[in-house]
Amino acid sequence: MTVLNYPQQNHLLNALPPEEYERLLPHLELVDTPLGQVIYESGGELRYVYFPTNCIISLLYVMENGASAEIAVVGNDGMVGVAMFMGGGSMPNRAVVQSAGCAYRLRGTLLMQEFNRYDAMLHLLLRYTQALITQMAQTAVCNRHHSVDQQLCRWLLLSLDRLPSNELTMTQELIANMLGVRREGVTEAAGKLQQAGLIQYSRGRITVLDRPGLEERVCECYRVVKAESDRLLPSQQAADCRPA
Repeated sequence: MTVLNYPQQNHLLNALPPEEYERLLPHLELVDTPLGQVIYESGGELRYVYFPTNCIISLLYVMENGASAEIAVVGNDGMVGVAMFMGGGSMPNRAVVQSAGCAYRLRGTLLMQEFNRYDAMLHLLLRYTQALITQMAQTAVCNRHHSVDQQLCRWLLLSLDRLPSNELTMTQELIANMLGVRREGVTEAAGKLQQAGLIQYSRGRITVLDRPGLEERVCECYRVVKAESDRLLPSQQAADCRPA
């Protein structure tokens, strides 16, 4: 089945006033984002910003020894490349596709023109950045104080919030790299969730069967991140309906 993509599947683009959206529309380029693709390396020059529609891009901090840990996820709720308008011209971390799909990219120079000229874009992106900072801070707390089971539940729920379906294509090794834990820990945690009937995991595909059950098991970190996103950002339901 062919999956249709259009820019307003991204909640930030959908929240723009019509005149600003129409100015950007001719410059938005649809790109495929296959699983594992590195969008940016840490320190890479920011030439484009990316607005995911049905993919998830992980922001990772990579250590000198090659070990990595996820600090945030970006999906149809947001944008990759906030450093562009925060005063930096380079990416402070690695950005890699966690769940395959598509995104729209926009030249950074065009984004900055809108950001500097029009209040709607400025305020929208600053609110998104505040929500992203909250997610980064809460992820650090979660990785330090909560079990792998709770971290996996948080990661699954945050991912689901940013996808149009209840399925993710993801290997346990990649999940372990995202969470910064051993693969054996992810295998054990995923096994517990599957035995409880909350998820089904087979050949790198995770299907969430019981979201309320995950929400009962997850730590407070998920609720903190979701509450701040709901407070600061436009309703996600508004972006789920294709414009006429």
